Order: sequence, then C-alpha cells, then structure tokens
Amino acid sequence: MRLGARDVGQLKQNYDIKVQQLMKAARNGTKDGLEKTKIAMMRKVSFLSKKDCTDDTEDDSGYLDVTVSELKHPPPQLSPMPEGLSGQQIVRRHILGSIIQSESSYLDSLKRILLEYKKPLMEAEPRILSLKKIQPVFYRLKEILQCHSMFQIALASRVAEWDSTEKIGDLFVASFSKSMVLDVYSDYVNNFTNAMALIKKACMSKPAFLEFLKKKQAASTDRITLYGLMVKPIQRFPQFILLLQDMLKNTPAGHQDRLPLQLALTELETLAEKLNEQKRLAEQLAEIQQLARSIGDRTLSKQLNSDQKQLILSETLIETVYGEKGQVLKSKERKVFLLNDMLVCANINVKDIETGIDNIFEEPRGPPDISSLVPIGPKYAVKWSAPLLQVQVVEVGQETPQCKDNVYQHSGSKRLSSTNSQGKLFLGPPRLFQELQELQHDLSVVEEVTLLVGTLQGSYQNLNTTVGQDWCMALQRLIRIKEDEIQCANKCRLRLMVPGKPDKSGRPVSFTVVLGTPSPISKISWVNRLHLAKIALREENLPGWVCVEDDEKTKPPFWCPLLACRVPVFAPKVQDLKLQAALYNPVHCALLGFSAASTSLPQGYLWVASRGDDSHGQVEIFSLNRPTPRSVKSFSLGSPVLCLEYIPEPSTDEELETQTSEVLSKIGNTICVGLLDGNILVYGSVDSAAQCLLTFCNPEGCPVLCLKHAANFLFAGLSNGKVAIYNRKSEEGLWDPDSCRHVVIGCAPVLKLLRIDEYVWASCANQVSVIEGSSLKTQSFEVHPDPMVSVSHMVRAGGGVWMAFSEGSSLRLFHTETLEHLQEINISTPSAYLSPGKKAVCVTSLLICQGLLWVGTAQGIIVTLPVPRLEGIPKITGKGMTSLNAHSGPVEFLLATSSVLPQDFLKRDSSTEGADSNIGGEDKEATNSSQESLQQADGSSQGEAKAKGVLLQYHLRSTSQLPGKVLTGRPEESSNSTQESLEHSLEDGSIYELSDDPDVWVRGPGPSFKESARIREKVTSAAVISGGKGFRRLASPSNSHDSSENTLMVWQLPMTV
Repeated sequence: MRLGARDVGQLKQNYDIKVQQLMKAARNGTKDGLEKTKIAMMRKVSFLSKKDCTDDTEDDSGYLDVTVSELKHPPPQLSPMPEGLSGQQIVRRHILGSIIQSESSYLDSLKRILLEYKKPLMEAEPRILSLKKIQPVFYRLKEILQCHSMFQIALASRVAEWDSTEKIGDLFVASFSKSMVLDVYSDYVNNFTNAMALIKKACMSKPAFLEFLKKKQAASTDRITLYGLMVKPIQRFPQFILLLQDMLKNTPAGHQDRLPLQLALTELETLAEKLNEQKRLAEQLAEIQQLARSIGDRTLSKQLNSDQKQLILSETLIETVYGEKGQVLKSKERKVFLLNDMLVCANINVKDIETGIDNIFEEPRGPPDISSLVPIGPKYAVKWSAPLLQVQVVEVGQETPQCKDNVYQHSGSKRLSSTNSQGKLFLGPPRLFQELQELQHDLSVVEEVTLLVGTLQGSYQNLNTTVGQDWCMALQRLIRIKEDEIQCANKCRLRLMVPGKPDKSGRPVSFTVVLGTPSPISKISWVNRLHLAKIALREENLPGWVCVEDDEKTKPPFWCPLLACRVPVFAPKVQDLKLQAALYNPVHCALLGFSAASTSLPQGYLWVASRGDDSHGQVEIFSLNRPTPRSVKSFSLGSPVLCLEYIPEPSTDEELETQTSEVLSKIGNTICVGLLDGNILVYGSVDSAAQCLLTFCNPEGCPVLCLKHAANFLFAGLSNGKVAIYNRKSEEGLWDPDSCRHVVIGCAPVLKLLRIDEYVWASCANQVSVIEGSSLKTQSFEVHPDPMVSVSHMVRAGGGVWMAFSEGSSLRLFHTETLEHLQEINISTPSAYLSPGKKAVCVTSLLICQGLLWVGTAQGIIVTLPVPRLEGIPKITGKGMTSLNAHSGPVEFLLATSSVLPQDFLKRDSSTEGADSNIGGEDKEATNSSQESLQQADGSSQGEAKAKGVLLQYHLRSTSQLPGKVLTGRPEESSNSTQESLEHSLEDGSIYELSDDPDVWVRGPGPSFKESARIREKVTSAAVISGGKGFRRLASPSNSHDSSENTLMVWQLPMTV
C-alpha cells in the first residue's frame, strides 16, 4: 500500500498531536493524578504500548515502551543569550545549560550501555554470556532510559520558552514524583551490587567476556569502562539536587520559580532518601544472611536468621595483641558485627571464596538462581560473640568494670589481673605507656640530681642547677608530647572488655580486645552505636515507637529517637509548679573525654522555667555533660516565668563600631526571661552561673508571653496584642529599655514569635503578622478560618512554617515567601492512641529536629512525622510514628539540643600512625562503613550551615572480597597499580561525589584526605527533651508513675557527620 503526500502529512500531524499530549502529561502530571495520567496516555497515545512479558525478557510489567523520534524531538538547546539580562538571570541560564548538558550526557551513557554492551551480548554467536546472566547485569536500565527520555521531551519544550517563563522546578516535580521512577531506580540500586559481582566473576571465568569489555573500552573515545557507565544512575538524583540547589540560590525572592524549585528539591530528596533506605536494608539483610551461613554454630546461626536480629554496624577492624613489653605480637583483620543485642567478631576466610568459585560456575542442574550466580560475600569464622549488655568500652586509666575478675588478652596469655592492676586497667598502646613511665622516672631522677648539684661546694663547668633545670624542662616537654601521642592513639583504638568462659573455679573471666579503627570518626561511630544499642534494649524502648497507620507492622529504624532517661524536674516537696518553658544553653565542656563525648548528651545546660501562683516563679538549671541530666542550680523569681530566649554572643557587624563590638564580646551569650508582671530579666550565660545583668519592664506592664531576638533587636510579644521592640545600647551591648517601640498586631494576645531571616512572624488569634526587622512594616494573613482559634505554635524548616492551633488536632504548612497554604494534616489520624476521650485532641508543643516533626499533645502523647532536611518545602513525606512513652498530662514543651564535637577529637596525629607498625595498613573500606553509619541520621542543627546535598550511598561489599582486579570506572592506565596488591582495598566507586564539572564522576576521598576532613568531618550529637506531668507506657497502662510529678523525658539520637 502506497501513501500519498497528503496521507503522510496527516500521519505526521496526528503524531505531533499525540506527542504534544504526552509532553503536556509530563509537564503537568502530579503524584495524585498519576493513575489518570497513565490512563490518558494509554487511551490517547497509540504508540505507547505495554510489552508482553516472556520468560526470556525482564519483568517490566507496568512500564511503557516509548519510542521517540530524535528527528522530531531533538535534544534541548538554549537559544543565544538575549541582551539586558541581570547577573542572576545569566547565572540561571548557565545552570540550566549544566542541567541540559548533564542530562544529555546521562542519556548517552544509558544508550551506550544498552547499544554497545547489552545488545552485542544478546546477539553474540556463540554466546559470550547466557541470557540468565545478561538480564541481571542490565536490570531496569531500559526503563530508566525511558523515564529520562520522557523527561528530555518535556525539558526541550521548557528550554525553548525559557526566556519568557524562566521556570523549571515544576517540570522536575511532574517528572520525578511518579511512583514508576522510584520503582525502577529502587530495582536498579538494590541490584547494583549483584550486577557488579556478576561482571567481576564473568571476567575471571569467561576470557571472551573480558576480551569483549577490553575491546569496547579501547574503542570508546573517553575510554570509560562498563563499570564507569553503570555507576552513573546511582548518583543521578544527588546530582540533580546539587544543580537545583544552585538554581534556587540564584532565584530571587518573589520569582515564580522559587516555590516550584523548593517543591522539586523536596521530591528529589525524598526519592534519594527512599533509595538510600532500601539499599541499606537490602545490604544489612544480605550481611546477616552471609554471616549466618558461614558460622558452624547452629544455635547462633538460628538466632541470626530470626526476624528479631537487626544489623546496626559492621566493619573490618584490626585486632592487635601486645606483649609484656608493649611490642606487637600479632595484628590481623577481623570483621566485627554489631547487632541489636549481641557483638560478633569473625575471621575473614578468603580462601573459601577462591576455592568455591569453580563450583559456582558448574553447569546447574535446574534453573539458575541469582543467589547461586552471585556470591553474597566472604566466608566468616566466628572468633567470639557476646551479649551486648556484657560488653564494655574501656578507656585509658578507666576503672575496670569487673575489678575482681581475671583480665587477659584474647590470645590466651594472661595479661594482667586484679592483684597487680590495683583496680586500674591500662589499655593504651603499651609501648607508649612504657615510654611515658620511663620519662616520668627520668624526670624524678633528674630533679633529685639537680637538688644534689645545688649542694656542691665547688664550681664546675656544665654541672650546675641551671643545666639541671634545663633537663627538667626538656623532660617535661617530652612527657607532654608522649601524653598527646597516647591520646591521639586512643582516638583510633577501640578497647572492649568482653566476657569469656569461667575459669576452673567458676569465677567469671573477661578478656580485653584492642581493635584498631581507620579513623577517629570510626571509633566515635562504634562507641556511640554501642551505647545506643544498649539503650535500645531497655524495657521502655522494646518497642519505643509504633506506626499505627499500618497496624504497627513497620519496625522503627535504629536511628529512631531512643528514650535515654527520665528525671524529675523538682524536688518531691515542690510539685505544685507548672512547667512553662525550656531553653538549651550550649556550653562546651573541655574536660569531657573522647568516649564520654561520644555517649553523653549534647554539651551544655538546660534551663527549665515554671510558674506557681501569681507571685512565684522558678528556674531549674540542669547539666547535660553526661548521659543523664543533673540539676546544678535552682533560683526563684518574684513572678511566674512565661518564656525564655537564648541569645548567642553578637557577631561583629559592619554597622557596629569597633568599640561596640569589643563591648559585646565581653558580654557573651545571654538568656532573657519574660515574666507575668511584665518584666524582662537578662542573665549572663557562663556555665551554671546565673547572674542577672539587667531588669526592665515594658511600658504597658503587660505579661511577656514570648521573646525572640533578630539581629540587634529584641522582640517581646505581649498579652495586649502588641509587640515591643528593643534596641541594643551602643556603649554596653545590653538592651536599651528607653528604645522601646510598639507594633500593634491585634486585640488578642501575641502567643508566638518566629524568626524567618530578617523578618519576625507574630501570631495573634487566627492571623500571623510578618514584621520587617528594621522598618517594622507589617503584613498580615489569615491562617485559620475560625476567628476563635489562635495560632499556638510555629516552627520553621527550609522554605515552610508548620503551625499548630489552640483547638483541634490539625497542623498547617505555609510557604515562608508567598505565605501560601501548602499542606494540612491531622495528627489524630496516624495514632489510634489519640482517640477523643476525656481530653480533647489538641497540639500543645511543636518541634522540628533532624528530619522529624515532633508533635506533643494534650493527652501527653508524642508523634513524629518525617520531613525533608534540605532547602525545600518541609512537607510530610511518610508515615507517622507514635511514642509508647508518654506523659500523663499535656506535653508542655519539646526542646532540641545539639552540639558539635571539637575538631581536636577528629584529628589523627601522623606521629602516632607508626606507633604500631603492623596497624599501618588498616582497611580504608571500613571508614566508609562508619561514615555511612553516621550519615544515616544526618541532619543539620540550628545555626549550622545548610546541607550541601544528599549522597546516595552504596557499598560494594560482595565484590571487594573476590579475587581478580579491582573494578574501576577509570582506564587501566590511570588506575593505581598498588591497589591490586591490597587484599581488602577500597573498590573504586564505593562512595562517589561530584566534581566541579557535573559530567565528571570521581571517587570521593576517604576521611584520611585533608580536603575531605575539612569538609565532612563535623560530628554532631543531638537529643530531644520533653516536659510534662508524670510518665506512662501506652502499651501497658498498668506501668504508670505518679501523674503529679513534673518529669523530663530525654530522647537521644545517633551522632551524625
């Protein structure tokens, strides 16, 4: 049948219409309308068809096979830059160009994999690889290519109209909020380790396959290997996040693309987090299964295979055994597994892997399974295992946990016992301790000699007290250096006291294990995770959180907040006070040790304010420099305390004169206290000392309900609907009572103040007023339709503000710039425990900390909801968790505490690296495991710099132990030949980062690199504190305590880096 020119033109026109419909669906599709979009595409676009799934092809049911003509739809290309553009517009065009370039490069890489590798392998005669091995290697790559082909069509349309619209954020939301994208990328990421292991084994067993890969690499212009191409989907979304962050940074406020860009960041961050979590769970399950298969103890193997076991951390560490004189007797790699209730140390048996490869590639009798084609990991031989609660971390000079028990090293030779240790256990590098003791002995001798020289009657050359004093000073300097070396060595050595088998007399025996960690961060990770794992085994944390939305089937992850302790606020005799407010005063404790800092609460002090009758108020100060808060000071006030505000030391500002900045630096941090009688008290913040520096009353004499500082202004929300603003005194640095100005907000009390950059939001009844800091201009907007309902709480994260109200259980999210209402949730929905009863379901406190929105209720129940951490919109992105530990009365406050470990803790002195020569080759791969463990709960604390982005982590656990060359994304000429000789070296690609060029992927250097240490080694500890009447367990109503006692509950979170 021949078609005329008219018929061909008609077909082309119909084709163009259908493609336009497809592009419109890609641009405007949303997550809620995904099903409608699919139906519309299937009905209206005839060239979209579902592929028939056969036994020889991938299972791609539910995915659309898209064929797009590149002639009809060329790649997106920016038009020449018009004249008269602003600087930000020029930068935005350059960023858009980077997006276009990186997407084009990404699509080319995907096509190269399918056309240059998969297709020739599928069509090769004779077969180089069987279909059963080809399909797992390239699993889901075609579907990923389809997703991004659709995205490129819509991107080309948007780029064509860029100069008139300058909008791209909504395109990312429409393209990557679909569940199909998450599904295909999840399958690819979870299968990646297996695919790489299969490629590596095929290279060893199939010379034709290895030759095929070499020829393909040599024929390519960039000489990128197959591995280098296949790793690109792993980091695609983190790359998008970095580009959109730059685009948002150069998009001015009020621009039509700001909100869409923030929503796009939220969608991409959520997607990357879900992929990370799925990858983590898959790897943990594989690691536990491999350990269970490797051990010969059936009882232990059965325990590991139970659903109750959860892998928290695993790493290859260096066990070192010392002799009597401090010499290293032996040093060997051990794989250490930290489970939720036990610690396992295993030998790594590589020989079993080498001998088992030939058996793996024997012709299978039945249909081959992927588990039989891909080794999960190395064989392990359990050296020892112990219940977690009986394992102790021991530091230098620390009292032994069981001073009456025999203590010896695990090598079997008795090392030291209680008779000669005098209750002290010295577990540092013994040679360094021996040298320190020798120096101390020599110093005492030289001091005695100097005294004797002073008694000489005659005068002799070079024999006088001056020379002796010089010797003493030199020895003292050497002692200080040696002490520093011991402390530095202690940062990378994990010393454990592990229970062993009883001796012949039946007495318990413990042995010490010294494990070398790759870096201080690795040791911090182990000490912190060991501490938290023990807390998780307490009754109140078994379980501590439940997800009611799925009938409590979802297990809370390890980094869920753990109830570390609960303490009474006041003495038993003083219980008639009502908790009103709390404040965290961060103060660094220089005396805190390395391991103590890894397990204690964030360093600083907690101020808890309360009110009694109209003429009495009280403040309790707790020290947080230990695992449990300890009351250190209490003082009373002549009026009830209504609010507290911590004001950090003012930074030197360009507007301030040099003399003024010097005055401010002397004042330091201050704490403002608002009282019922209208007074504002200013206290100096010096440890637990509470010296009142200033007292002044607002001219209205109204109760001070809330306080907030912004720049050089102090805002006070009053009960008469006004906000009082005070300036600083130029000569003293304190607030000037005479500079008070008032802004009328409304007739109702001003309940809350919230600082948003240079603005302050003030809530009054059902409205919020935005006050500009310097000019005091206001803009009001309604946040609730009921005028009788007041805004009771406001918290900010990224580009949104969550609000709670005086009545009802709903929360509302508003955009910080457009003031647009973005989301509303009801917190009574995710928890069956919040059913209406004697008390109305009402929100009494609100907090955002480390990616969680904390909600306290009038029933004493606490609910957490996941929110993004980056600059996007803090929309609720997952299921809520309900704490089974609750107060008996309303949750009066929720407070976040966080502190950063000193950089000295993270430095590893190079002089100590050679202290034990056998430990110099520690496994770099282990560092990545520790950093990944710390990064799982990564979040930014208040005042910290915003996160740069989300790195999608993956760990090539199963291929690093296989014999053969290391897989690399670089040409062979540029690879480091020394890597091949390392038995357990880090594979190229375990953690990837972006270089300045978004098209170039480089391996992220480990923490031993100075540049990486400067950027990433920032360890933060965090905890959340709630206050209210009493304590009760929701799971067991009988397990409740005195409901009249004011109680603090402290939730500890894992340290993050």
